[in-house]
Amino acid sequence: MGLRAFSTAVVLALVATPATAQQQVAPPPQTMSTYCATIRPGNPFSPVYDFQAFNAFRSTGNWDSRGSDACTRNPLYSPPGTSPFLPNPYPNPSWF
Repeated sequence: MGLRAFSTAVVLALVATPATAQQQVAPPPQTMSTYCATIRPGNPFSPVYDFQAFNAFRSTGNWDSRGSDACTRNPLYSPPGTSPFLPNPYPNPSWF
């Protein structure tokens, strides 16, 4: 009796294994770099990569479309010295 229950449990476990398997899905490709997603029109600096330069440029009141133009040509553009993708560009929200 015990052997029959054990073998039934083994057979059910083997049958249930394919149902528990998950298909591996590749993550979607990136469509825009973090730099292009965070710059403001007319300001070539990103607040994620260089917050001080971003604010200093805003205080001058100038307009420079270099960043916007580069991102228009290539949405995956990232300036030299920056990583193209940050998993969480704002890890510490200001309201905490």
